[in-house]
Amino acid sequence: QRGKADVEIFGPETLEEINARVENDADGLGLAVEIRQSNDEAEVAAWIDAADVDALIINPSGFTTAEGPLIDALRRLSLPVFEVHASNPSARGVRSTITPLCKGAVCGFGYDGYRLALGGLLVGATGTA
Repeated sequence: QRGKADVEIFGPETLEEINARVENDADGLGLAVEIRQSNDEAEVAAWIDAADVDALIINPSGFTTAEGPLIDALRRLSLPVFEVHASNPSARGVRSTITPLCKGAVCGFGYDGYRLALGGLLVGATGTA
């Protein structure tokens, strides 16, 4: 529903447009990305458990207040995780259960939050974060 529902909160870009921008920006930074999306929390947790990556950027969306398998999968990680939200969940009274498990979180900057998180991966990689 990205780009169609609650545009005043989440912005006009579709998921496909966001993914294309992430891939382009990551490429420009010399980063390889693998983009996954699912409305099934267990599936997302399984992807995280099986991932062979150096870091993770996650927009948990409807799983922002998760208590189940996603939280367990993130706890098992020993790599940097960054949480991204186009909007600011706190402004709507939503408290993320993901943020405490993350190296950082970027909220309220629309698409630019993804760009900031990608940059955060580079800063984290140099050990200066």
